[in-house]
Amino acid sequence: MKPRHLLLALVVVFFWGVNFAIIKLGLRQISPLGLGVIRFVLAAFPWIFFIRRPQIPLGSLALYSLLIFALQFGFLFTGMKVGVSAGLASLVMQLQVFFTIGFAIFFLAERPTPWQLLGALFAFGGIAVVAANLGGDVTLAGLSLLILGAMAWGGGNIVSRVISMRHGAINVLGLVCWGSLFATPPLLAVALILDPQGLTASFAGLDWTSLGAIAYLVYISTLFCFGAWSLLLALYPVATVAPFTLLVPVFGFLGSAVLLGEAIQPWKLLASALIIAGLVLNVFGQRLFR
Repeated sequence: MKPRHLLLALVVVFFWGVNFAIIKLGLRQISPLGLGVIRFVLAAFPWIFFIRRPQIPLGSLALYSLLIFALQFGFLFTGMKVGVSAGLASLVMQLQVFFTIGFAIFFLAERPTPWQLLGALFAFGGIAVVAANLGGDVTLAGLSLLILGAMAWGGGNIVSRVISMRHGAINVLGLVCWGSLFATPPLLAVALILDPQGLTASFAGLDWTSLGAIAYLVYISTLFCFGAWSLLLALYPVATVAPFTLLVPVFGFLGSAVLLGEAIQPWKLLASALIIAGLVLNVFGQRLFR
């Protein structure tokens, strides 16, 4: 990988890691579903007028959008609001890797490698450590919602894989912009039903911190990072690019400590070590022990 592309990959995973602390800042004034609605409206408009819609069936696009955007971020934002710190959220969401593997076994009849199974055991051991320390900056409701968010992400990955198998390579940035358009109605509908007052308040009287959080989530974390990531995937094999995401929870904990003053207790380090070890085994296990 060329030095400038290596730097770009590091910048992207840095922004994605810090993204969790930025979400926490945005949730101080904006309701979770309101933050989702604002994010996806601004990620869709005006970009859909300039970026071509992916040439896939509308049903496939709608299902992908529901899972990877509406459900994933609806659960993530709500879970962080009701009780999960930013650093832990960046870690727990990495379970999507193992949900993806599980769904691939069930829906695509793929066979997991021993290293993937061992990695999953390590990762869910890390979640057990988190569950054993409920209270303070993590609640059962928040942890459960984040696990559901990771599950939705894994389901969206399977839909994306099926789309690629049937229709070839898809423009990732187009998928993000048009997927954001399709994700907005279900999020808006649920927000109007469950928390109309919070949704209304999310669009009025925002301070500069909230506006900055929205701008970061839309223009940096979503549009820039996904655009840059799609460029890297077009230039290099997935096996070269994907391992950089192992750094997301590292930057997640650092970002939450610097921006939010979150403490990093020993049990968080243990949970992080187990989950990251599981991810490393999943990505590199066969090569490490060959």
